[in-house]
Amino acid sequence: MRAEKQFIGSEYVDRLNNSPFFIVVDYRGLTVEHFTEFRKRLTKVDAEIHVVKNSIFRIAVKEAGLGDLTGALVGQLAVVTGRRDISASAKTIKTFKSEFDKLDVKFGFLDGKRIEVEDLVALADLPSLDALRGILLGTLQEPAARLVRLLSTPATQLVRVLKAKAEKE
Repeated sequence: MRAEKQFIGSEYVDRLNNSPFFIVVDYRGLTVEHFTEFRKRLTKVDAEIHVVKNSIFRIAVKEAGLGDLTGALVGQLAVVTGRRDISASAKTIKTFKSEFDKLDVKFGFLDGKRIEVEDLVALADLPSLDALRGILLGTLQEPAARLVRLLSTPATQLVRVLKAKAEKE
C-alpha cells in the first residue's frame, strides 16, 4: 500500500478508536450543498462525517479490531463518527433523511458491536442522553421528596392552626 493510503488508513483507525460508535451511510445522490448542510448538522451534535474509500475503510476496521466487513461496504460510503451520544447522531441522520430522502443508512457499530438499521432508528427515537439522565434522577428522587412532604405535613398543619388561632384573637 502506498504511503498516502497508509496514512489515510491510520487516520481512520485513530478515528474509529477514539469514537464509541460509527455509522456507515450511502450518500449517493446528495449534492455538495446538501452534504455540507449535513456536515454542519452533525457538527452541532459533536459528530463528523467523512467520505471513505471502501477498501481503505475495510482495512482500518480490521486493524481497529472491529471485525470483518467484507461484502458490507458497497457503493459511495461515508462514515459518521462522534465522541458523545450515538442517539443524537442517529436522530440527525434520521431527520436529514426525512427531509432530503437521499441518504441511505447501511449499518453502524456501537462499542464494538454491529447495529442494524432498525436499531439505529430505535436509537434515534430515544430522548437524548441528558434527558434520560434527568428522567432517571427524577425517578430516584421522587420517593425521598414524597417522604419529606409526608413528614412535613403535620407540622405545616399545626402551624396553620396556630396562625388561624392567633388571627382569631
